[in-house]
Amino acid sequence: MKQYWLFKSEPTTFSIDDLVKSPRQTTCWEGVRNYQARNFLKSMKVGDLGFFYHSNTDPPAIVGIVQVVKAAYPDCFAFDSKSRYFDPRSVPDVPRWFLVDIRLVKKFPRALSLEQLRGINGLEKMELLRKGSRLSVQPVRPEEWQRVEGLLQDRKMTQSNPR
Repeated sequence: MKQYWLFKSEPTTFSIDDLVKSPRQTTCWEGVRNYQARNFLKSMKVGDLGFFYHSNTDPPAIVGIVQVVKAAYPDCFAFDSKSRYFDPRSVPDVPRWFLVDIRLVKKFPRALSLEQLRGINGLEKMELLRKGSRLSVQPVRPEEWQRVEGLLQDRKMTQSNPR
């Protein structure tokens, strides 16, 4: 069964435009150092879809859709002492951290802001909108995904990704 996710990134670190420019518009989602978010990564399956969300920007917003194209595997950056994501407690034989590969599906011509999301009926329990929610990777319930995607279709905010 397909699952839905939200991937947060600060656009000054890695934006949807960076993903557009990536080879095959694909990247690994590295650097997750929260156990709950790591467990979400480990539960992802190839084919799962996610919203790409720009955080720590004005305004924070959903800016596109991505698809998981490679299931969780050990985060090699955790083993590299020169990486900002290095963790000496994570070793190849017993990895502590994982990542997935994602590919761009759609970049929205107009972002869907956090404030707009707060005004959508049916999203009241969405993890992103919960006070204090800071996870960089989080689940999206199927009914929330459908509600947001329906809104985007109604507003003709999406455009297919040219390959």
